[in-house]
Amino acid sequence: MTTAIHVMAGPTASGKSALAIEKAQKMNGVVINADALQIYNALPILTAQPTAEEQTLTPHKLYGCRPPGTACSATDWVREAVSAITETLQAGQMPIVVGGTGLYLKALMQGLSDIPDISADIRPRLIEQQRMMGNPAFHQAFSAVDPVMAARLHPNDTQRLIRAWEVWEGTGKSLAVWQSHPPAPPQPGWRFAITILEPKRDALYARCNQRFIRMMAEGALEEVKGYMEMIKQRQAPAQGGATQALGFIPLCAHLRGEISLDQAIERAQADTRHYAKRQVTWLRHQIAPAENVVSITRL
Repeated sequence: MTTAIHVMAGPTASGKSALAIEKAQKMNGVVINADALQIYNALPILTAQPTAEEQTLTPHKLYGCRPPGTACSATDWVREAVSAITETLQAGQMPIVVGGTGLYLKALMQGLSDIPDISADIRPRLIEQQRMMGNPAFHQAFSAVDPVMAARLHPNDTQRLIRAWEVWEGTGKSLAVWQSHPPAPPQPGWRFAITILEPKRDALYARCNQRFIRMMAEGALEEVKGYMEMIKQRQAPAQGGATQALGFIPLCAHLRGEISLDQAIERAQADTRHYAKRQVTWLRHQIAPAENVVSITRL
């Protein structure tokens, strides 16, 4: 028996969340998050999480469900997504997976490298080590341990650096070795109907700019100020996790008096546009017809 899983993908600010809610209301669906930043219970405005009002329109899963200091690898997310999808199907509802984190979506639909379970005490220690050292020194130290993976990862890619070091320490092998193995297959019997939103570039960039202005009006600056206070009180990490939200770094710079508010907004908008462009490119090349894909619709 085959089961259809709907997937809604697209770049940031493309309108996929609103479309997913609309579809869920028509199909007795549940919206399941596939965005690596919306999974955290921090910075909901800046990460564009569905509002409380939107979440009353139809059930949502995997939003704001992790503390901001925890890494969430593709393996972690797939495990939670499979559980959420299974629960949804068992309730007689339609799963609608929505997000722009391509690695999550690809792992769900195409499978993952079969990495053994890793001791739960390794990651918290590496997170603290990264926090104490900072990204450049942490990346340099990892280079001495696993030069192959270190060469593939940017020093500021905190989550993937921690994940790669965690895999090396937990298995004795580089993540590059595990990634070279054929991936474990996705869930048997699941078939994916994929909708990819591809707005025209000018329209998408305008939406990126407008959305950040709307975030500011909704309280994004105050949200970042509150998070900075949590960092000061050592209640939240200064790097990684939710701090990778677009606009977080320039708004922090403004709050420290380093740049004007207008400069912070312009930088955040530019970062958002650049990120959207990368997402569009990735989705064009990585989401392709496959045996378990019943349709790909590009809007």
